[in-house]
Amino acid sequence: MKVLLTGANGYIGRRLKSLLILEKDINLRIFVRNKEKLSKNILDNYEVIEGDTFNKEALAEALSGIDTAYYLIHSLNKDNYKVLDNKSAENFIQIASDCGVKRVIYLGGLGVKNDFTSQHLLSRIETGEILSSCSSVQTIWIRAGVIIGSGSASFEIIRNLVEKLPLMITPKWVNTYAQPIAIDDVMNYLVSSLYLEYRKNIIVDVGSTKMRYKDMLLKTATALELKRYLIAVPFLSINFSSYWLNLITPVPYKVAKVLIEGLKSEVTIQNNNAKEYYPQIKPIGYIEAVIKAVIEIEQNQVLSRWSDTDDTTWDVNHINQINDAIYVDRKEVNISSFDKSKIFKSITSIGGENGWFSYTFLWKIRGAIDKVFGGVGLSRGRRDHSNLRLGDCLDFWRVVDIKENERLLLFAQMKLPGLAWLEFKIDGDKLIQSAYFYPKGILGRIYWYILIPLHYFIFKNMINSILKKSS
Repeated sequence: MKVLLTGANGYIGRRLKSLLILEKDINLRIFVRNKEKLSKNILDNYEVIEGDTFNKEALAEALSGIDTAYYLIHSLNKDNYKVLDNKSAENFIQIASDCGVKRVIYLGGLGVKNDFTSQHLLSRIETGEILSSCSSVQTIWIRAGVIIGSGSASFEIIRNLVEKLPLMITPKWVNTYAQPIAIDDVMNYLVSSLYLEYRKNIIVDVGSTKMRYKDMLLKTATALELKRYLIAVPFLSINFSSYWLNLITPVPYKVAKVLIEGLKSEVTIQNNNAKEYYPQIKPIGYIEAVIKAVIEIEQNQVLSRWSDTDDTTWDVNHINQINDAIYVDRKEVNISSFDKSKIFKSITSIGGENGWFSYTFLWKIRGAIDKVFGGVGLSRGRRDHSNLRLGDCLDFWRVVDIKENERLLLFAQMKLPGLAWLEFKIDGDKLIQSAYFYPKGILGRIYWYILIPLHYFIFKNMINSILKKSS
């Protein structure tokens, strides 16, 4: 069976990819926007096609000769994501039909169309309807609600709220019903769909026990062995609730707002197809799912995170922009007497719970300021305590280039009047640390000059601390 996986660098896609490569009876092809974010093992052993669903030529190349295609694409990071999602699905199903694809497997969200349906959920429903509209291609539309797993946006919000707030003043929407599901169960449904013998279009609603969002918070507290109290009030607006989540959790304001808007409508199972067509799958309970997710986090086994997907980062031509940077703060030290692999290991250990060497309080202040303005702040941390890969989040940075024992390039994702990068480069016997800034207007220039005194202490200390840690 020839299988195409789209969205392979996203939260679901990364996990599904790790399972599909274990399936011995399929020939896997991967379709991504940026193939450099894939591991060397994937690039060396699997066919990878670079492009997106708005490039019809690349899409036709990706779908040519394919039997079954996974559609795990959305444009949530774009302002006009609803329009883009519709166009993406139209292009995909049209070319899939032209290429003779037999089956498309799509993961959407639970919910029905009504006056309370959020724009995000409506977009996911419309995507499923478009993919199911082609008579020559079967669509298996898996619909899941709140996904409980290490690294999922919903779970990150729930866990952070429960861990940080003994008393929670919550919106009235916490009394809305949902049917959460463990990430491993979602993966099981997606992989099992490859072998489903049913040949017509089908919508498969999946989930575990029906419960209120309030119940999820309280059961999470039970799983974490904490005592928590909730008070629901009717006057918390979507904007205020989103801003509050942005401050308390790692999720930025824009994502938080989308999730909060979705709380207005129930996301519960509407059919019995999961039990009828996938009888071998028995979804685990909510508390068990929470405990498993927490163990993965504690044991540093988080395979993917909600923040893995950020196409806007890769729209920036980092090399050209760095060359055009107006302001550069560069530090160099001789490393002829050091082990370069240890230096690189020291460099890639920064951020998250490991901290930023010294002047940690200044980094925390900058992170808090970023949160106040709706940014990501420092709370995203790291996916892994000791390893970095291309595309990983590192507090309010993202890894946009990494070459073992040579270079680490970070792109700033905090709120800034311009574009910024932080580069660590091993060049012969020199370690070069560079901060680049491309300002936007006069405000960007003022911002840079205000920070010059802080940069002097922070960056000078940083490069010295890297050497100290490597010795």
